[in-house]
Amino acid sequence: MKESLVISISSIGGTKHFHVGKWYRHFWKGFGYLFVFALLTLAGVIYYLSSEVDFAKHKQKELETQSLSLNEEVSSLKALQDQLQNDVLEREEKIQIVSDRLGDLEKVLGVDDTEQADIEERLDIAAITSFVRVIMLNSIPSGHPVKQGRMSSGYGKRVHPITGKVKFHRGQDFAVSRGTPIYATADGVVEVTRPSHEGAGNYMRLQHGFGFTSSYSHMSRFKLRMGDFVRKGEMIGYSGNTGLSSGPHLHYEVRFVGRSLNPKPFVEWGLNNFDTIFTKIKGIRWESLVNNIEQRASAQLQLSLQKDVQLTDNSK
Repeated sequence: MKESLVISISSIGGTKHFHVGKWYRHFWKGFGYLFVFALLTLAGVIYYLSSEVDFAKHKQKELETQSLSLNEEVSSLKALQDQLQNDVLEREEKIQIVSDRLGDLEKVLGVDDTEQADIEERLDIAAITSFVRVIMLNSIPSGHPVKQGRMSSGYGKRVHPITGKVKFHRGQDFAVSRGTPIYATADGVVEVTRPSHEGAGNYMRLQHGFGFTSSYSHMSRFKLRMGDFVRKGEMIGYSGNTGLSSGPHLHYEVRFVGRSLNPKPFVEWGLNNFDTIFTKIKGIRWESLVNNIEQRASAQLQLSLQKDVQLTDNSK
């Protein structure tokens, strides 16, 4: 007997019978399996896509967070850039101010051949030149030994006011009242203090640098003793009328390795006319002296720069 599937459907109109063969049964059975498999596959795909969507949303949030962080960093870097640009502009303005002031200083120092040099080289030249001038003006007699006083008898031949004889006057006289303060015209040491009622009267000689000395005669009294060190502008005693003198005054001399020089150019010597001493006072190898001091200044500058570099390296 053949296997047969009968499907009966009852209704008001009666009962109908449908005979389903084996082939149809296998067809619908396979279709059912396929349909279930399709449903399971679709569910798996939906679950996978759902997971991918969740992952994509998570990545999107991470990217949004990173984007915000990057925007903040960009803003911070932009602010830093603006600050650096402002700092650069300020530094350029300061450098320009320094350059302008350096130019004024170079004019005062007489340095006019540095137009092609950079500012560091110009500063080095100005520093060395300033060092040379400060050393020389502090170590060699310069300026007035008294703050108030008329220059009277100068350097050279003259008729002595007491003896009436023609004699070479080896100094510069300053007409001042008795007790006028006298000041050292350069750094040095008191070499001689000699009280006397004859000749130069109370006499003091200061030994300075580079072979120069200065002496002060007819003083009323000394403020320092032999061997005392003295700075330029320091008071050393008081004027008077001791010795062979026609009235209260200061007799002032400048010597180089014992040879008397005209004191007037030294009295008038300063920063504003620094180079004039080289032409007014002959017989001194000024160029050799300046070169010697420049070498010392250059060595001191190099040593200072090395110390700055070492301090910078140690601070890192």
